[in-house]
Amino acid sequence: MERPDIPPLAPEWSVSQWFNTDVPLTLASLRGRVVLIEAFQMLCPGCVSHGLPLAQGVHRLFPPEKVAVIGLHTVFEHHAAMTPISLEAFLYEYRVTFPVGVDEAGSGAMPVTMERYRMRGTPSLILIDRIGRLRAHHVGQVQELRLGAEIATLMGEGESTGENG
Repeated sequence: MERPDIPPLAPEWSVSQWFNTDVPLTLASLRGRVVLIEAFQMLCPGCVSHGLPLAQGVHRLFPPEKVAVIGLHTVFEHHAAMTPISLEAFLYEYRVTFPVGVDEAGSGAMPVTMERYRMRGTPSLILIDRIGRLRAHHVGQVQELRLGAEIATLMGEGESTGENG
């Protein structure tokens, strides 16, 4: 039985192609770390001006063994312009160095992972705790101080007792 005071486990993402990683990533492979997912579209002004730079800053600032930053290119419009070839050039030009997955196309307008997480648009920032529970879901601009505090809280959970979550 699901308890309302315990956040649900985050759904697995469905990725058709990966960039900036040699192996496909899964949430299960990242257990033990806080996971930040930055869902974006390369033609989204808020993603380019805020979402991706914020995620890149987290990637630079926090130790990778504690915080995994994952980009999710989740295209729900302008499909013809946002191909994996265009994305590869975009990631290079904007110096995005964290792993980025291409959200698998869904049966309708929404990509699979975007639909699973009930995202309402881009940029969307999702935080998953060290045991895989969905803990935060932000749409639009996120304040750096708030995000840093949320990540630090999730990193510290279970540390004093030696528990993993």
